Amino acid sequence: MWEVYALRYAENTGRRRRNHFLPPDDAHDTPHPISYFVWAARNPGTGAVVVFDTGFPAHRAPALGHTWHRTPAEALALIGIDAASVKDVVLTHLHYDHAGGYDAFPAARFHLQDAEMAYATGRCMCHPHLRRPFIAEDVTGLVHHIYRDRVVFHDGDAEPWQGIRLLAIGGHSAGLMSARIETDSGPIVLASDAAHFDETLRGNPFPIVLDMKKVLEGHKRLIAEAGGNVARVVPGHDPAVLLRFPAAGPGLDGKVVRLG
Repeated sequence: MWEVYALRYAENTGRRRRNHFLPPDDAHDTPHPISYFVWAARNPGTGAVVVFDTGFPAHRAPALGHTWHRTPAEALALIGIDAASVKDVVLTHLHYDHAGGYDAFPAARFHLQDAEMAYATGRCMCHPHLRRPFIAEDVTGLVHHIYRDRVVFHDGDAEPWQGIRLLAIGGHSAGLMSARIETDSGPIVLASDAAHFDETLRGNPFPIVLDMKKVLEGHKRLIAEAGGNVARVVPGHDPAVLLRFPAAGPGLDGKVVRLG
């Protein structure tokens, strides 16, 4: 069984509901903070560690209005994980806040959907609206890693490690992945951006999408993968995650929580 953690590295308290939800929305212009996470799964029996996403570098935070707390590598160190030694990193998708910090993982292989790389390097990027969440340097850096044999491609669902199933969801981005992870307390589903907030899963979708049909079907699948228990689905950007789950240790309140 795996231990699963959510690690916050940045936030933006200046966001409004209009940034995160489609109209009509009863409180469309009220504050709605967003948190930025990476996640980690650790198997105490085997010592295996899998990290999910790499965040973005600190120098990008000011222009985006984000408050920077720590690097994802520093966050991982708080629970005894050395980013430089991690062997496997899942990139749920290639948006800037999920795939911009891969240099902190020099020993890792990066797991990615075929569809995501094709999307981020193909004709869809000719459209400014579609390429807005991507940063060319992040994508081209991953292309270089392909030629270094450091990218593992998946086509659809996959189970690269016993007890961790990668779920091909799409919708928000062409090759978006979530993950179902077995823990001692039952399955935990890391939604990543298949569901940004708890509210997203209750019928209020995030506005940045490639395919809304897949987004909405993805919400149903996430809940099904959690055995019908929406509380076992961990949204990708909800500050409430830090309140719903216990701190991973003394002094880690608001920084790292244990999900299962």
